[in-house]
Amino acid sequence: MTRARLGLPLGLRPWALGLLIAALYLPGAASAQDMPDPSQIHGRALPAPELPDGTVTVRIVREAIGNDAPGQQVRVTVGSTTRTATTDQQGRAEFRGLPSGEAKAEATVDGEMMESQPFAVPTSGGLRVILVAGRTRAADRKKQEEAAALAAPVQKGVVVLGGDTRIVMEFDQDTLWTYYLLEIVNTARTRVDIGGPLRITLPPEATGARLYEGSTEGLQVEVDGTNVTVHGPFAPGTTTLNLQYNLRFTNGTQTVAQTFPVPLQNVVVGVEKVGTLGLASTQFSSTAEVPAERGSVFVLGRGGSLPAGTPLTFTLSNLPAQSRIGRYVTLGLALLIAAIGVWMAMNPGRAAATDRKALVARRDKLLAELAQLEARRRDAPLPERSERRRLRILAELEQIYGELDATAGPQGGGEGIAA
Repeated sequence: MTRARLGLPLGLRPWALGLLIAALYLPGAASAQDMPDPSQIHGRALPAPELPDGTVTVRIVREAIGNDAPGQQVRVTVGSTTRTATTDQQGRAEFRGLPSGEAKAEATVDGEMMESQPFAVPTSGGLRVILVAGRTRAADRKKQEEAAALAAPVQKGVVVLGGDTRIVMEFDQDTLWTYYLLEIVNTARTRVDIGGPLRITLPPEATGARLYEGSTEGLQVEVDGTNVTVHGPFAPGTTTLNLQYNLRFTNGTQTVAQTFPVPLQNVVVGVEKVGTLGLASTQFSSTAEVPAERGSVFVLGRGGSLPAGTPLTFTLSNLPAQSRIGRYVTLGLALLIAAIGVWMAMNPGRAAATDRKALVARRDKLLAELAQLEARRRDAPLPERSERRRLRILAELEQIYGELDATAGPQGGGEGIAA
């Protein structure tokens, strides 16, 4: 991992948060009980290119998304200019034609003063801000409920992957990091035993899988290759499991299939758009490009629920695979040439003793095979197996030419050479 932004806790990473908030404004967004933790989105501004230029909307809710607070006065200050507006029945106040500059939104609800993080009013498009009242009360009540539930006996039950579950992918140069943000939901009032651990098998293309920051504290998880085992019992409400792995790809199109052992309430897959990258699945009901923070854009696919054991399958197209292959081939050839040089320096006698006729015959055979492969390669990229063979031929030819040079001797058999 080379980018510092991936070292932040999951709940604070700009790209992940951007996708969480963006889902609120897409058609067919999830219901209120499926929304992200209000403390994660309170006071943050999300780019909204569909709004008129210089427009900011501020939405006021009480304790949870969906519990709108109409009739509340909201203030937006830009520099020395302050404007006020009153929230409508959806708890939203709209400010149009704001001047450019750093701004802040404020509101007072039931005696609680709230303010947003500073944001810059865009000259193109607008912004959406949510202010959540009563967060402290809601958090205290949740802690009390959790403590009571943990004190109750464990019961047999079931869990599902809730509406905030999503798969997010982003690039670091040519590496495609994949994150599973899994919300394991237990709707019972007590801890439940699902009859054994929750076992998830990652796609075979996954490498370097590990538990990632932001998972529920104390969660017992084992990651062994592509096998993930989550031990219960599961507490009431939501248990968060965050996983990370590198998704290998060797060409421009990659199909990913992920099966979950419990029902998935909503399909949400987001991938950072690089170039003309595309995302498609027959299980998506909609696909859209959504802006995240720091100027990145994600392709976001959404779909309905999936039963337990039904693979979530999607295809990534126009992946930047070619640049990675070229770099690795160049690096491999450079290392190969260096290794041959070292070998020849350390073994001059062995090269001289090699039968020259056999070397010439082997060289001619390899050159003929290489010519055929290069002719095919000019028309279209070689299959992976043929490309590996081509590289092996180049390596062997380098060695053969080195040995031929070592066994050639002085021209003319040494005649005329001064002693």
